[in-house]
Amino acid sequence: MASHNANTAKGPSGHVVLSSSETAKSAPGSSNTEMSKLRSPNQPNAPSPPPPPPNGGLVAWIQVVGSWCLMLNCWGIVNTYGVFQTYYQTKLLTDRSPSSIAWIGSIQAFLLLFVGALTGPLYDYGYFRHLIAIGSFLMVFGMMMVSLCTQYWQLVLAQGVIVGLGGGCLFVPSVAILPTYFSTRIAFTIGIAGSGSGIGGVIYPIIFQELEDNLGFAWATRVVAFVMLATLSVPLAVMRPRLKPSAVRKLFDASAWTERPYSLFAFGGFFGFIGMYLPLFYISVFALQHGMSSRLAFYLLPILNAGSTFGRIFPNYAADKTGPLNIFIPTSLALAVLSFAWMAIYDTAGLIVFTVIYGFFSGTFLTLPFSTVVTLSPHMGVVGVRMGMACAIGSLGLLVGTPVAGAILTHGWHSLQAFGGITLLIATVAMCVSRISKVGWRVTARA
Repeated sequence: MASHNANTAKGPSGHVVLSSSETAKSAPGSSNTEMSKLRSPNQPNAPSPPPPPPNGGLVAWIQVVGSWCLMLNCWGIVNTYGVFQTYYQTKLLTDRSPSSIAWIGSIQAFLLLFVGALTGPLYDYGYFRHLIAIGSFLMVFGMMMVSLCTQYWQLVLAQGVIVGLGGGCLFVPSVAILPTYFSTRIAFTIGIAGSGSGIGGVIYPIIFQELEDNLGFAWATRVVAFVMLATLSVPLAVMRPRLKPSAVRKLFDASAWTERPYSLFAFGGFFGFIGMYLPLFYISVFALQHGMSSRLAFYLLPILNAGSTFGRIFPNYAADKTGPLNIFIPTSLALAVLSFAWMAIYDTAGLIVFTVIYGFFSGTFLTLPFSTVVTLSPHMGVVGVRMGMACAIGSLGLLVGTPVAGAILTHGWHSLQAFGGITLLIATVAMCVSRISKVGWRVTARA
């Protein structure tokens, strides 16, 4: 009895209260943790896991529309630079070499990918709408400033740096939001959104070409900027992040370089981006120098980008079934073969066919890296940082590729075309070895 009284006490209301040791004994089969929860009814429960992506529905597809508009501008304006390259070489900057003029577009493309990789943590912190607003302002403001430019350094600053920084702010939100709404059809969805860059590469060169003849360079560029303003208003109005990332992504993952499949893929991407953009910058100049009318030569770039629109959709649908790397390898090989074939094409019909086919495979090449990084990553927690690293490596290829090709052009067109073919062939070999390192020699293995 004395022992029992030693383990009891009277509460303020006179009720008997058991000690902690007696309480644990009085509930056989229950743990101290469970009883602690009973004694602390106001303690918050552990957060429940987020619901799975809806994989469809009105709200989800509206995000795809918004992403399509972002791609229309950030990548669409990069794909448009070939028409500016031709205009600057033939009219505005005739005293400059093709290599120096190409630096304007290569800086723009480099900043789009490189800054895009750096803005990943800002997206993770919840600055989605801030990135879209800042990026939209910089792109529109930069193009408006281009309309006032008359000197080389002004174009480097306005079109290369300001527009490039704006595109870099838009790039990550356009891609990162889609996996939160789709999981089973992510490559296909990214392909649909990515088709916006192909459409941008169609409409912007046509707008510039048609209006430059009638209104002049300044107003043609301003109309492009006004179209950008209208289309960038759509994502600001409709896009909403569904989930905030559970953790802020890192900017660097050293362990990725110890994995042969990923390292070889990034190495191949660097060389691929060196060679892939050469026709987009130089095809119109090539056509003009080989007797094509100026009007039709300018339209080769929209034709190429129209082909890329289809290349961003259908191969990505197949990639969801077979694995993205299994589509990426033949795509890179096709681009290499086409680059060498370009050496034998001079007539108008042949150039049109070449631009359509090359455009198709270039569209596939630009959209598959994102889903490929997913398959080469050990888990989803490192996908963000590895995608940013791959983009940073690819951006270096974009930065140096077209200016180096412009310098090589002093030795003739065959030298430039061979340079593009060789770099794309190196990319193909690297991706083949990456696949073998990942899944072995089995042709039917998903990768």
